[in-house]
Formats: sequence, structure tokens, C-alpha cells
Amino acid sequence: MVPTDGSMVRPISRGLTLRAFIIWCILLPFIGISSGAKTRHFKWEVEYMYWSPDCIEHVVMGINGQFPGPTIRAKAGDTIVVELTNKLSTEGVVIHWHGIRQLGTPWADGTAFISQCAINSGETFHYRFKVDRAGTYFYHGHLGMQRSAGLYGSLIVDVAEGEKEPFHYDGEFNLLLSDWWHKSVHEQEVGLSSIPFRWIGEPQSLLINGRGQYNCSLAAQYSNTTSSQCKLRGNEQCAPQILHVRPNKTYRLRVASSTALASLNLAIGNHKMVVVEADGNYLQPFAVNDLDIYSGESYSVLITTDQDPSKNYWLSLGVRGRLPATPPALTILNYQPISASKFPTSPPPVTPRWNDYDHSKKFSKSIFALMGSPKPPKSYDRRITLLNTQNKIDGFTKWAINNVSLALPPTPYLGSIKYGLRNAFDQKSPPENFPNSYDVMKPPINPNSTTGSGVYMFGLNTTVDVILQNANALSDNVSEIHPWHLHGHDFWVLGYGEGKFSAKDEKKLNFKNPPLRNTAVIFPYGWTALRYVADNPGVWAFHCHIEPHLHMGMGVVFAEGVHHVKSIPNEALSCGLTAKFLNKKG
Repeated sequence: MVPTDGSMVRPISRGLTLRAFIIWCILLPFIGISSGAKTRHFKWEVEYMYWSPDCIEHVVMGINGQFPGPTIRAKAGDTIVVELTNKLSTEGVVIHWHGIRQLGTPWADGTAFISQCAINSGETFHYRFKVDRAGTYFYHGHLGMQRSAGLYGSLIVDVAEGEKEPFHYDGEFNLLLSDWWHKSVHEQEVGLSSIPFRWIGEPQSLLINGRGQYNCSLAAQYSNTTSSQCKLRGNEQCAPQILHVRPNKTYRLRVASSTALASLNLAIGNHKMVVVEADGNYLQPFAVNDLDIYSGESYSVLITTDQDPSKNYWLSLGVRGRLPATPPALTILNYQPISASKFPTSPPPVTPRWNDYDHSKKFSKSIFALMGSPKPPKSYDRRITLLNTQNKIDGFTKWAINNVSLALPPTPYLGSIKYGLRNAFDQKSPPENFPNSYDVMKPPINPNSTTGSGVYMFGLNTTVDVILQNANALSDNVSEIHPWHLHGHDFWVLGYGEGKFSAKDEKKLNFKNPPLRNTAVIFPYGWTALRYVADNPGVWAFHCHIEPHLHMGMGVVFAEGVHHVKSIPNEALSCGLTAKFLNKKG
């Protein structure tokens, strides 16, 4: 370790000092001392436990006895080491570090059967990766539907030592949003894989930092329902976390959505929000009265506490994009020094109508990259169009992409591609388009689909365009919102449009200041155009972030430059054909 007190160049002799200085100059770019980069260690145990997220006791999946899991806080350039032990008695587990690009560590991405094997019961796995960029992120389970079971937590990366954000604030709050069912995830999974199909239904509660209220409301006096007033002391597991603020200050709210199903809208009574960051990328600041946020997205917004300091104000969270059967989640913005027990004198903000997609599109189309942000390449090397449809396979209801429903193989792609194990997955490349005659506005004429485990292979540093194309579901006149998340990369969101994407839509694309994101939504009966550079060797999931949709096959797999991936820990590949290969090799 290089000393930081100047002892390395303390004079012993003139020649030695010069030599030490030269060595120092050579090593400086590599030792991270100027940025103060650290290695941060965490020791976690994942287990089921009893908890009351919405005041009703249920079994949740927690970490070290906590729900949600512990917050990781680091600085850009730091290395995170998580020693994860699986204390679940009957199932495996992995954790995905959502928004972290895993540059040089694709095996640590935490996607079961893509980047690693599931961690078996009683086993310990060591995640080690660098957080290279400041931003608002989170982590969650990525096996089965463990995110729905409560396996998630926040991951906040501050700017490196000596760096500054492009905006000022006096304090900050972290809001991790989720939805919650009283039906166990195992029962949900069985229903999704049954004939007849049994949908999971709408969540019973919305949670803010793992806290919500079922069958009562903090604002019952303003409710049109029969909800009773919540009677909470404040120390319950379901009691809301109050946001304590001082008048005439600016606060940063870091907001991330780990929902399994719900698209959400967040608003604060009488307070505008200025949006400044999305998915770890700075934006041209713009003011809104409310914020649409889809599963997998994260934002930072600034609020100024310039309202009547003798009052408190509601923060309200409601459902968008689906006919809401779940009441809003509420907490209080408390203007100190007045008491947090003093309820706001006005009703909570009203969530925009669930199917007001014009409102949603206006928000999404207001997001632009901050001046000076990286711009996309001017042209693409390859374009794939991914048609999102609901289909039937042998009587089972599935989601499919270009008529192929993803079925992950038992051997992780990263190992099978790295070591040339061709029998591990479908070698035929998946379809890159769909028939031009397909009418996205009508239910499919042939609703039958197939399962597949093929991979889209891209040359390293290839510029790839992805057109996400939405369509009708099996039910007539139903097209759903789908937020798509790409692992290992950010992409530029070039534009949104209605109906089927065609050549005439090219001129609508934004190449001047498109935002960089890792998650983007496609609206009903519409398309979303993305561009990214395949510059991160590895195998990466790209999928709808709605948990049951991914479980039903709504995803694809991208691979690039896998032969450039350096050593992969054996513990990541200790299953399937890679386990046999490594045993023979050893």
C-alpha cells in the first residue's frame, strides 16, 4: 500500500527521492489514491422471516434480519465486496446489482443461468465489482420471483472524493418503491404456470421503503372509500418513514422502483419537483408536479421547502397503467420544528387517471441528457426489432419476443459461450424481426409460440439499434405497458411513437440530446427506439422488468466479446455443463 503522508518521497538520498517520485507518477493512475477509492465489504445472509410490511404479518425474504435489505452506500470508483450466504432451506438465490454495468466483472451481474449459477442453500458466493459512476441504484433477487418476495434494497453511489454534482442540495432522502401481495410468490409462480392460467392479481399494498398500510389509510378523512384511519404509534414495521425537512432548503429525493408489477406516480402536495438524474445519468433539469416511474427506473428530483412552514404535506404514490385496485401509499413531508403528528390540512395529491397515457408520454418525452453528456454514434451496425406479444404454448399462457418465449438453460451462458459448450443452449440465432404483415393493433391470428434459449451475438464495439414494438395481448383491445431493462450497459432512448415502427419514423428520432438510461418503457400499441454500443464483454439479459412477465418468458439474451472476458470464478459456474467441464479441466 502506498503511504499518503509523504513518506514515500521523504529524502534519504537525492537519487532515491527522484526514483521514488518516478515510481509514484507511474503508479498514481492505478492506485486510486487521488480519488480516495475504497474497498467496502459486506457480509450478508438471505433468509425467510416474518415481517409486517403493510401491518399484516407475512413471510418476507430479508437480508441480515432486515426488510428491505441493507442500503449500500459507496463512492464512484469504490469496489464492493458482498459475501452472500444462502440461508433459504429449499431454494437457490442470486442478487442483481441493478444499474451497475459490471465493467470487467460480468460474472458478478447476479442473473441466474445467464451470468452465474444459483447459489445453493447453505452455500456462500462472493460478489466483487466496481461502482464506476455516481447515481441512484438498487439491488434485487434475479431468480424466479424473489424480488416479489422482498429481496431488494438500495445502492447509492456518491460522486468520487473531490468531485461535485451539477446541482446543489442541503439534504437528501432515499425512497425505494415496491408493491406487495399477501399471496406467497410460490403460489403466484404456480398460478402463472398452470392450465387454466391464474393471474397474480393486483398488489394489496404499495410500499415506500418497505412500509405501507393495508385496510386503513393515513388520510381516511379525505377518502371516498370505507377505509378506517390508521392508528399507528410510529414504531411499527409498517409505520411510514416521515421526511423531516427545514423551511427554505433544497432536498434531493432519490427515487427507485423495485415494483414487481405496478407502474407508479409520485407527487408531493404543493411542491414541484425538478428532475435532475435518471438511472445514474444527469439530465437537463425540468420541473413537474408529479413523476411517473416504471419498474426498474430510478430518478433524482429536487424539491424546495418554500411552502407555509406551519403545515405538513402529503407525499402520495399511486398506480398508473393498470386499473388501480391498490390504494395509494402515503407519507408526510414534515416541516420542522412543527410536529410530524400534525396531519396535512389538505387531501393528498390525486394520481393522474390510470390510462391517461398522454400524461405519461409527455413526461417521458421531456427527458433529455444534460449538455456535455455522451452522444450516440450517428449510425448503427445492426438493428433488431423485438415484437412483444402474449401467446399460448401447449395451452400455457406466455409472453414472447418475435414469437419466442425465453426459457433459460441450466448452464449459465457466460460459461458455456466462454468455453464453447455448444450443447448448453439453442445455437440458432433468435429472430431479428417479425413479418411486415403483422397487425400490432389486433390479437395474433396464430397465438401459438415456441420456447427458446438462443442468444443474439454481437461483435465487440458494434453499434446496435433495438426497436421495442408493443402489440395487442390475447385479450382483445388490451396492450400493456412494458418497462425494458438492459444489463451491463446504458442505451440512448432515441424516441417513442405510435403504432408500428416504419421507415417514416426515422426522422422522429433524437440524436441531439437523447437521455442515457438502463430502463425504458414501451407504451400500449407503440414503439420505443434505443441505441447502444456493445462494448462490455459478457452475456447480458434484456427483459421486461415486470416480474411475472419475465417469469412467463418476456426477455432476450445479448452476448458480446465473451472471449475477452478474463478469469471467471469457478463458484460462478459450478452447475450444469460448466461444472462438468471444470471438473475435467481440473
